[in-house]
Amino acid sequence: MTTSPSQQGPPSSSSSNGVSGSSLPPWRLRLQTLNWRRDPGYEQRMQHNEQRKMQHEQRMKQLENEIELLRSESAQIDALRPNSTFSSTQAMPPAADSST
Repeated sequence: MTTSPSQQGPPSSSSSNGVSGSSLPPWRLRLQTLNWRRDPGYEQRMQHNEQRKMQHEQRMKQLENEIELLRSESAQIDALRPNSTFSSTQAMPPAADSST
């Protein structure tokens, strides 16, 4: 069975309402280009990102605490050292001269 051209209707280039893209006003054409569909994974990704952010912040606090502990231990070690033996202002031995 075949259909006549009058029964098929004009081909539409856009939505299910049968309105062709060229007959829409400019603002509707712009809206038509935007994707307004709901993203089903958005909330899940946001929760995952929030968890990662919290883990990152916890790790940063842990590292800051470890750094502070190491500084404290280093200061205690420096206090035990005699200043004359390990002075940071002590001159370095001269480098070997490669020209001679």
